[in-house]
Amino acid sequence: MRAVVTVAGKDKTGIIAKISSFLAERNVNIVDISQTIMEEYFAMIMLVDISKSTKPLSVLSEEFSGLGEKIGMSVHLQHEEIFNAMHSV
Repeated sequence: MRAVVTVAGKDKTGIIAKISSFLAERNVNIVDISQTIMEEYFAMIMLVDISKSTKPLSVLSEEFSGLGEKIGMSVHLQHEEIFNAMHSV
């Protein structure tokens, strides 16, 4: 199963390291990634494979929200199909 991780907020050192370590600790694989920095703002979207994670999507999503609070960023995880439905015109 694939999911989408979005990260946004003020740029700071170590964002990618913290997010990718968090994913690796949960056995979540990064399939694709796009990131940009616009002046002092950081934005990243990742397509991840959660099929080998020992935690269900709902738990992973809550943990990602908690990570966002901890690092002062907006961090969200949602099922790929829900993300696509929310962002189609």
